[in-house]
This record gives sequence, structure tokens and C-alpha cells, in this order.
Amino acid sequence: MSEVFEGYERQYCEASASLTRKCTAAAALQGEKLKQKAAEIKSGIDGAEALIRKMDLEARSLQPSVRAGLLAKIREYKSDLNNLKGALKRITSGNAQQGAREELLESGMADALGVSADQRSRLLRTTERQNQTTDRLRDSHRTMLETEDLGVSILHDLSQQRQSLLHAHRALDDVDVNVSKSRKTVGSMVRRMDRNKWIIGLIIALLVLAILVILYFKLVH
Repeated sequence: MSEVFEGYERQYCEASASLTRKCTAAAALQGEKLKQKAAEIKSGIDGAEALIRKMDLEARSLQPSVRAGLLAKIREYKSDLNNLKGALKRITSGNAQQGAREELLESGMADALGVSADQRSRLLRTTERQNQTTDRLRDSHRTMLETEDLGVSILHDLSQQRQSLLHAHRALDDVDVNVSKSRKTVGSMVRRMDRNKWIIGLIIALLVLAILVILYFKLVH
């Protein structure tokens, strides 16, 4: 529930309770005092009506899932306010005699104010239950956001670890390629050394043979 709506709602409930007390007190008045009290009640009813309009505007700006419940509460508040208007009208209807006011107080006022009190009590209980439900939903939403943040953090860490593993894998591939090249180079060097050994051996053999041939001809001649 919107905190703005809750603020208007608290103000209205307080204003409605105050207007009920003033209507009860006005029923026992007459003359100028009754006119002053009636004007005061009329001003309070106008203020309460303005609060209902503000609640209605705020409720219609919210999401549909929340809006329906708030509009239902506003209808009950309007009914409560209509009861207060009816009570004020009966008080100021021109029955100046004390007996008529007493009858109004005992019959119509008692019924209207009793209904209003019962409606306010029911509305306050409903509001409390809705506030508790809203708090639970808010806690669940906060828990969901925390879980989502934790999941995002874990995915981020896993992504970094994956990048590190891929980097290490590429490094190992580069090392393997370098080792293969080195192995080929060493193999090629070994083969050249073996070939050079055979060439040197052949040259030495030819030199020895040439020396032997030279010695032979010197000794014979």
C-alpha cells in the first residue's frame, strides 16, 4: 500500500471520529451555539471529503492489484461520510425545539453514529489486516530482491572463473604449441648431428686411407 494513501487514511479516521463526537455534542445545543457547532462540523466534513478525494486520486495511480482493494475502502469511507452529513442535516433541519433534538439524538443520531462507529471499527480492522499483508508482501519482495542480487553476484563470480579457466586453457595451448615446436627443432638438430657424425667419420676414413696409400707408395719405391 502507498504510504501517501495510509497518511490520508489515518487523517480521515481521526477526522471522522472527531466529527462523530461533535455531532453528538451538537445534538444537545440550540440557538447560536448550535449554528456555530454546525458550521464547525460542516467545515470538518468538507475537510474529510477532501481527504477522500485525495485517497481516490492516489489509489487510481497505483497498480490494478492494489487499486481494487483501496477503492473498496474508499467506498466505505464515503458511506461513513454520508452518514455524518445526514446527521448534520438532521441536527440543522430547523427543529428548534428541545424535544425534537432529543428525539433525533435518541433515534436517528444513535443509529447513524452507531453505524458510523461500526463502519470505522470494521474499516480500521480491515486496514490493519491490509497493512500486515502489505508488510509481508514488502518483506517477501525485499527477500526476493536480496536473493536476486545474490544470484547475480554468483553468476558474475562464475563468469569471472570461466574467463580465468578459458585464459588458462589458451595459455596451456600456447605452451603445448611451443613445446611441439621445440621438440621438432631438437629432433631436427639431433638428425643433423647424426648426419654430421657420419660425414666426419667418412672424411676421417678417407684421410686414413689416403695416408696409407701414400705410405705404401713411399715404402715400395
